[in-house]
Amino acid sequence: MADTEIQRFEDTTSDGPAIRGYLHIPATASGDGLVLTHGAGANCNSPLLVALAAAFCGAGFTALRCDLPFRQLKPKGPPFRGSAEKDQLGLRRAVEVMRRRNLRHVFLGGHSYGGRQASMLAASETGLADGLLLLSYPLHPPKRPIELRTAHFSSLRTQSLFIHGSRDAFGTIEEMSAALKLIPTPTELLVVENAGHELMSASNRKDLPETIVGALRKYFGQC
Repeated sequence: MADTEIQRFEDTTSDGPAIRGYLHIPATASGDGLVLTHGAGANCNSPLLVALAAAFCGAGFTALRCDLPFRQLKPKGPPFRGSAEKDQLGLRRAVEVMRRRNLRHVFLGGHSYGGRQASMLAASETGLADGLLLLSYPLHPPKRPIELRTAHFSSLRTQSLFIHGSRDAFGTIEEMSAALKLIPTPTELLVVENAGHELMSASNRKDLPETIVGALRKYFGQC
């Protein structure tokens, strides 16, 4: 990791939402890129995102971890009511910014709320990203399993890798497996045993990032 570079990143060249975060530049680039964003209560400096960006960068990916528009306006707390549309615009701009780097493939990833917004954006704009990395997808609110967040799944045609903890209160493995059958394009579900919604813990932080990098490279078979 010593030969990689991490830069503060800001792009305000468009009328759309600004892109702010950190760009991880590999010493030896594979030609692939990844946008990573955070959950509703976190930011781009969450331990999970930092660890994943470092691991992907070590594997040759150019990785951008960025704050969603709501987080740029609100340092703490959950998203504003009605902020989803602007957050998706921010994700679209982040992908566009990475495309300008002439990368071979650009993947879009997010934890919890960030992943949900990424999947909703991809469902409405097939082809925007070359694949999705969805970490702890919030299938339903805890203890409210009938409130499924799957209305867009039937429109999702971007190949997707889901990473889910076996103890995630936002959806059991059985519930996730059933929900993925609603998606008409190939998906993969990687189960992280004994992990909750945060996914990374003291017991798995050493190996989990590399496991996720390996799973994405194997699943997509092109990076």
